[in-house]
Amino acid sequence: MGCSRKERVFMALLGIAAASGLTMLILILVKATDVFLPADTKFGIVFDAGSSHTSLFVYQWPANKEKDTGVVSQALTCQIEGPGIASYTSDPTQAGESLKGCLEEALALIPQTQHQETPTFLGATAGMRLLSQKNSSQARDILTAVSQTLSNSPVDFWGAKVLTGQDEGAFGWITINYVLGMLLKYSSGQWILPEERTLVGALDLGGASTQISFVPQGPILDQSTQATFRLYGANYSIYTHSYLCFGRDQALTRLLAELAQNSSAALVRHPCYHSGYQATLPLAPLRESPCVHTTDSLNLTQNLTVEGIGNPGECVAALRRLFNFSSCKDQEDCAFNGVYQPPVHGQFYAFSNFYYTFNFLNLTSRQPLHIVNDTIWKFCQKPWKLVEASYPGQERWLRDYCASGMYILVLLLEGYKFSEETWPSIQFQKQAGGMDIGWTLGYMLNLTGMIPAEALTQWRAQSYSIWMAGVVSAVLTLVAILGAAAVQLFWTQD
Repeated sequence: MGCSRKERVFMALLGIAAASGLTMLILILVKATDVFLPADTKFGIVFDAGSSHTSLFVYQWPANKEKDTGVVSQALTCQIEGPGIASYTSDPTQAGESLKGCLEEALALIPQTQHQETPTFLGATAGMRLLSQKNSSQARDILTAVSQTLSNSPVDFWGAKVLTGQDEGAFGWITINYVLGMLLKYSSGQWILPEERTLVGALDLGGASTQISFVPQGPILDQSTQATFRLYGANYSIYTHSYLCFGRDQALTRLLAELAQNSSAALVRHPCYHSGYQATLPLAPLRESPCVHTTDSLNLTQNLTVEGIGNPGECVAALRRLFNFSSCKDQEDCAFNGVYQPPVHGQFYAFSNFYYTFNFLNLTSRQPLHIVNDTIWKFCQKPWKLVEASYPGQERWLRDYCASGMYILVLLLEGYKFSEETWPSIQFQKQAGGMDIGWTLGYMLNLTGMIPAEALTQWRAQSYSIWMAGVVSAVLTLVAILGAAAVQLFWTQD
């Protein structure tokens, strides 16, 4: 016997109500964050405008930032062709033009729909700090040129600025501790400070400056060397200092000038260059460096013939003359040049030119100090012809690795006061956690406010509650309406 029309309508309405209830159940079982917060990816671009070259970094992070400690990851790195932007004093527009190739590569990676919301910054370091001291108008012209290029690109340009040495050191410290998971981790639905963590120090050797940053055991007695910030609900106070003119390139330029001034003829016997090496070098570029203080005895219009003698002992002696160690004599809390520094403490990551030099010398496996010292001395004593034959295709920097290796030893041991006992605490690394170590990530996190706050978890929970309340209310209302309609229909139908 078939159902009446009244029964069929009633069953249909009942089915709709049941389907609505089932839909509510499914939605409850589905993670609310998957519904409320789509797992798309955000991007950020940072230009590191160093003294010798410029690099571009693209960082990416999930929009909901719910990825354990790896909130931000490095998506791309690109080396800008040509020298550092401070070199474009005669044609500042070329400084801006030089950025376009890597910028196009970054924009090809980032979805076009997100270009206008991609925060983009340019931070210039010691090369531009030196230029600002020498000729502030030239520095402004270069920053204007790069700003114009980036402002005309389809990104959210946040500006170009010259970082202070202290900012460069502090941002590098934030970066290394962040990527190592020392500053936060995601656990039980919230961002928390790691229970067991050992904050590490940062050692950065650029082309024009070097930075040391770490948490000392005792109080920081000189406030000018103290950087304080608040990250993830915790306060940090670190020692950080930057030495302008003590970067790798400027140190070696100063060394050449010092040797030339002490030479009575147009021939310089260079103890840090390999025996058998000979080259004719113009001295005019020495005048362009604010780090070089020449005397009248040095004719900067002439060329200089440089011969290598491969003498490690004399090389170390010449490098020591670049430092003023006597100003810190018998002072425990003093590095060199009269600069306050508490005793080094904890583990350190040494990156940039610290890493590149020691990587070339195969000294990045935490070898004991006596092996490091012996390796560099033996390398410096190799004849130039043997060195050239052993490293084809690396002629550009090859003559300088002996001087660089020796300079690093003098800087770390006699400058920063590491010892044979504390040497094993230094790790020479280019990357950690799959990301390049440097100041750029810390700079981006600081300026964009991308550091995940505790409020994010609370907001997500509140959003979930509001969303669930809305779903339940809507479904229950629909069920009530359908139920009332069914009852009304049942009693009014014949």
